[in-house]
Amino acid sequence: MAEKVKKIEVDRELCIGAASCIGVAPEAYELDEENIAIVKNGWEKLPDETLIASAESCPTKAIFVYGENNEQIYP
Repeated sequence: MAEKVKKIEVDRELCIGAASCIGVAPEAYELDEENIAIVKNGWEKLPDETLIASAESCPTKAIFVYGENNEQIYP
């Protein structure tokens, strides 16, 4: 992937707490008290491929990944 990941957001309305993102990238996500995924500090240290794979693993496509100039990479 040529695109550098600059930002990740979790849509709280879409997230169902499946935690598949945590299975792929436990260093990047955790579930909050409402069982909704949140992005952890330090996610930037992970390889872009892992971050994209974690977003792709979400069954509801609740994880949005952005690159340079804030363009959406996924979904």
